Amino acid sequence: MKNLLCFLFFIGYHVIYSQSKLTEVWEPIPNEVNSFSNFSPPSDAIVLFDGSDFSKWETWGNKEPGWTINEDGSMTVVNGKGSIFTKESFGSVQLHIEWRTGTENLEKHKDQSRSNSGVFLQKNYEIQILDSYKNPTYVNGQAGSVYKQHIPLVNVSRKPGDWQSYDIIFTAPKFKNKELEKPGFFTVFHNGVLIQNHVEIKGTTTNVGKPRYSPHGDAPIMLQDHCCIPLSFRNIWIRKLE
Repeated sequence: MKNLLCFLFFIGYHVIYSQSKLTEVWEPIPNEVNSFSNFSPPSDAIVLFDGSDFSKWETWGNKEPGWTINEDGSMTVVNGKGSIFTKESFGSVQLHIEWRTGTENLEKHKDQSRSNSGVFLQKNYEIQILDSYKNPTYVNGQAGSVYKQHIPLVNVSRKPGDWQSYDIIFTAPKFKNKELEKPGFFTVFHNGVLIQNHVEIKGTTTNVGKPRYSPHGDAPIMLQDHCCIPLSFRNIWIRKLE
């Protein structure tokens, strides 16, 4: 009887082991990427701004940006000099960007006039940047919103003058024969907190009217020049996801 039980255990073990092997996948092997620290880009990232120059950026008319590079390795918007764009075009990406809202003239400005900007993926789809620290505004236009499309899950805004971060996962929309085949999606972390959870992009960002898609291919990242309190950016890097 003891030998029979041992035999049955042996058979059962090998049946389970064989079945488990059937579900093991060994290829393709993921590429190795080094993540050196929480404060530096991973090894496969493209550094878009490291505080040294605007070599990866341009403004309207393919001109050099008129924004200011500061001694602390950040850049500051110069209102009226225009939005800036990456020279390279991108599809689906992971984007990391750090930003700091201004501290001057806070008593004069409120709502949408406090450090209003935005980061646009493919020049079309905006994640709003704004001083939303104790500064009420329409909620689909506050910091972290997919502008005029999706309200952030929570408000994680820090006070003016403190550095903040966005980590954005952007799945680019797909077009076929000039028609939308698949919509785009955003997942966004603000200061490490999830605020947009794989939300569907409804179309090109618009201030008035409903958003609609227009066919396009890969396109640059845009940082917006907008009234009225200048803000700063630093440590911008990107990873291609397709």
